[in-house]
Amino acid sequence: MRIAIDIRRIEDFGVGTYIRNLVQKLAARGSQNDYFLLGDQKSAENLLPLPGNFRVLHWNGSGRLWRAMQLHQLIRSSWIDLLHIPYLQPVLLSPCPYLMTVHDLADFLYTSQTGWRQRLRVQMTRRTMMNARRILAVSSATQRDIENLFAVPGEKISVIANALDERFLLAGRLSGNLSGTISDDMGNGTGGQARREEIRLVQERYGVQDPFLLYVGSARPQKNLPRLIEAFAVVKGELLAHPTYQNLKLLIIGDELSEHPELRHTVLRTRMQTNVRFLGFLPQEILRIFYQSAEVFVFPSLHEGFGLPPLEAMSMGTPVVTSNVSSLPEVVGDAAVTVHPENVFDIARGIQRALTDEALRAQLRARGHQQIQRFSWDRSVDQVLEIYAGAAA
Repeated sequence: MRIAIDIRRIEDFGVGTYIRNLVQKLAARGSQNDYFLLGDQKSAENLLPLPGNFRVLHWNGSGRLWRAMQLHQLIRSSWIDLLHIPYLQPVLLSPCPYLMTVHDLADFLYTSQTGWRQRLRVQMTRRTMMNARRILAVSSATQRDIENLFAVPGEKISVIANALDERFLLAGRLSGNLSGTISDDMGNGTGGQARREEIRLVQERYGVQDPFLLYVGSARPQKNLPRLIEAFAVVKGELLAHPTYQNLKLLIIGDELSEHPELRHTVLRTRMQTNVRFLGFLPQEILRIFYQSAEVFVFPSLHEGFGLPPLEAMSMGTPVVTSNVSSLPEVVGDAAVTVHPENVFDIARGIQRALTDEALRAQLRARGHQQIQRFSWDRSVDQVLEIYAGAAA
């Protein structure tokens, strides 16, 4: 088959992770298909080297109508059998069958847009989904959202889960080569000593000396950060005299505080100015060290299409507290403390349990190691290839 894949958003966080891992795993499968990557050479640099059955087709025009016409011409001139659009976007016209991956519908669930523009957007999105040969949803929760919001039949949707980013795992292997393996981290050998020294240097660089809770992700409304900060303030009040956690901090990695004045207001209102820190974006190798050093990873999101950060934390042996809604229960299974994300005191109780119950912490680490084995890019790409064959036929 001749299959085209849109790679224009390969530098995005979630979608980019999906595109990169999808293409690289397809490239490792051999030459049973020819793949045409729609984007530009700069986008493809994130994927090099690629085998000879992969080609880049330049597609990056401005204007929706012009892009649609350009896509139409590229597909016809390259004799494409199937187009894979790896994120949700309207399709005006396609001269070949297409399938689409839907990561989440937060833009429809958490939008202030109303009126005819929003109605038109919903109608175009539903038309795009109904015309697709297949829709790939990254979780059963996303499948339910597609069915409920757009009345798409469930039999048209296939659930194919995400997995840990290969770059995240590679950062760990590189770090392990330099400073000892994860098993060394847990206690023995010179590798473990080198790894602890690396952790110490990173903590000194960022001025982190006290035990901390960790959140990783954006600060969009559905991420529920104001309630996380309020719950942290409750936990601080409960642990004022605790011998280990009286100086507990909350570190938020992802967005800058300056971009979200409402979060600054929440920090001031809860009087947590000296205890909550926003570190912005960090590279993978540094992010792994923060995951590993955290006492608890907290992710009280109101809505997730999938939710990779809890799995990343589990891969580093860190206890996880997360929401009991949306896709998160199917992602974490029984390997996390789940809480009601709209109840500040329930979030606080979950955090305190994960901090102070040593038996629970050991249990969460063991279960977390088992849980991450359930998700694999190799298995997911096997499913994608089956769907390619069926959709093209």
